[in-house]
Amino acid sequence: MQLLSPLARPRVMGVVNVTPDSFSDGGRYATSDTAIAHARQLLADGADLLDIGGESTRPGATRPLVGEELDRVIPVIRALADEGAVVSVDTMRAEVAAAAIEAGAAVVNDVSGGLADPRILEVVAAAGAAYVAMHWRAHSDRMRDHAVYDGPGGVVAAVCAELAERVEAMLAAGIAPDRIVLDPGLGFAKRAHHNWALLRDLGALQALGHPVLVGASRKSFLGTLLAGSDGTPRPVDQREHANSAVSVHCARQGVWGLRVHDVRATRDALAVLEELDRTAPEEASQ
Repeated sequence: MQLLSPLARPRVMGVVNVTPDSFSDGGRYATSDTAIAHARQLLADGADLLDIGGESTRPGATRPLVGEELDRVIPVIRALADEGAVVSVDTMRAEVAAAAIEAGAAVVNDVSGGLADPRILEVVAAAGAAYVAMHWRAHSDRMRDHAVYDGPGGVVAAVCAELAERVEAMLAAGIAPDRIVLDPGLGFAKRAHHNWALLRDLGALQALGHPVLVGASRKSFLGTLLAGSDGTPRPVDQREHANSAVSVHCARQGVWGLRVHDVRATRDALAVLEELDRTAPEEASQ
C-alpha cells in the first residue's frame, strides 16, 4: 500500500479532535466547520494525513454514544476526503469505522487494537483499509489501574508481546500484513517511565515487522518532564518544543509516522534533521 511505503522522513499525521472534552485543545474544534477549517490548516502546514476523532481518550474520559460519535466525525471525514485529503478515523467502534470508510477514510486508527470491538477487524479487512493498532489494556476511565509491567523485560517486552497477539488477530480476520501499523500507545495504561522506556527501544517494536506510529504530542509525561520548580506540570499548550525533540528521535529510529497536534513545528524539526543528514557537495567530493 503506497500510504505505508517508506519515505525519507516519517509521515506526519495531524490530529483533529471533534470533541468537546479533548485534553489537547479543550473542544476548540468540536463543530464540523471549525474541525474542517483546522484540518485544512494542518494540511497547509504539511500534514500527510489527518486523523479525525470523535471520542476523547484522555485519562478518565467517558465514552460518547455511537450516534454522537458518528455525528461528530462523518461530516468532517466526508468533506475532507472529497477535497482529496488522506483521512484516518480515530475510533474503537466497528460501526463508526464502517461509516467512516464509506465516507472516504483510508485508515482506521484504533487505539484498542481491536480489543474494544473485535468486529472492527472484519470491517477493515472487508474494506481493504489500512489499520493502526495501538497497545491498549482498558478504557480511559480504568486504564490507570492497568499500568503494571512487572514481567521479564518490563514494559517493552509486554507491549511487544501483546501487540504481536493483536497482529495475529488482525491476520486471522483477513487484514493484509502490508496494511498494518503498530503504535506503542504512549500514555495509555502507562506511567511516565514506561513511555520513556518505549521511546528508548522503538527497535523492539519495529522488529515485529510492521510500520510504527508514535503519538507523544502534548501528553502528560512531557508535562511532567518539564514541570516547574513547584512540581506543576507544564501546560498542555507549552509542550511542543519537547515533542519536536521526541519527533527527531523517532525519525532517527526510522518510525513510519508521527501523530501530532502542531504539524508545522514537527515538519520544521524534520526539515532540519533532513538537511543535517544530507551530504554536502564539498563533503561528497572529498
